[in-house]
Amino acid sequence: MGYGKELEQFDEKLGRFLNRMNQEDLLMVTADHGNDPTFRGTDHTREMAPLLMYSPSMKASGRLEDQETFGVTGATIAENFGVKMPEGTIGKSLLCRLL
Repeated sequence: MGYGKELEQFDEKLGRFLNRMNQEDLLMVTADHGNDPTFRGTDHTREMAPLLMYSPSMKASGRLEDQETFGVTGATIAENFGVKMPEGTIGKSLLCRLL
């Protein structure tokens, strides 16, 4: 019961948040790891972490192919704020595919 209630509260607050976003805003929702729903227990498993992105200025939508690294998240954030990625880091920004 508690988990379902939390999801409802998140949905309601997310709706209010989306209504207040400006054209230049970027919302990214992710997790630090994925979990195999068939695995009994709470340990990290082989599943990939989800990444949902939204901006009122997005020109594209839909599912992107799986990425090789979670590093795309940091690279996308860096590009969004105009920050250069340190040399040798992995992951390429996904912004060009969305905006």
